[in-house]
Amino acid sequence: MRSEKEKMLAGDFYNADDEELVKEREYARNLTFEFNNTRPSEKRKKEEILRKLIIAKGSFYIEAPFYCDYGYNIEIGENFYANFGCVILDVNKVQIGNNVLLAPNVQIYTATHPIDPEERIAGKEFAEPIVIGNNVWIGGGTIICPGVKIGDNVTIGAGSVVTKDIPNNVVAVGNPCRVIRKI
Repeated sequence: MRSEKEKMLAGDFYNADDEELVKEREYARNLTFEFNNTRPSEKRKKEEILRKLIIAKGSFYIEAPFYCDYGYNIEIGENFYANFGCVILDVNKVQIGNNVLLAPNVQIYTATHPIDPEERIAGKEFAEPIVIGNNVWIGGGTIICPGVKIGDNVTIGAGSVVTKDIPNNVVAVGNPCRVIRKI
């Protein structure tokens, strides 16, 4: 029998009220609370808090406030920056490459719910992983939806809603986000 966490990470329906998952979300919320309430001048302390939460392969900087569900599903590459108000609902894996910049209020959602109202009312949830390539700039207020892959060397325009994969070497904007030109 698989645990609810195993189901969650496999992208299957799972119970978010599972005791283990509730404890893990509480742990992440306590760390993000501590991070968000640490003085801006205490950069080393802020980084130490985040390194308890996320998987960082190199240098990074995240402005407060920052919010996530679990933290351990977030993997960031070298030279990552997230501006104010970043939200990552990491119910499934979020893999972010090297040299990625997130403007203010970028939201990354792996979590989703069934379209069928009966399944949704029954409390079913699931999640799909998100992959963001290398050398990507995501404009302010962008929302990245579950299951999306953004290629390398991409710029996403401010206010975009990314519902489908974006290929390498393009500029993409809009709701829904679409490629407007190659780089």
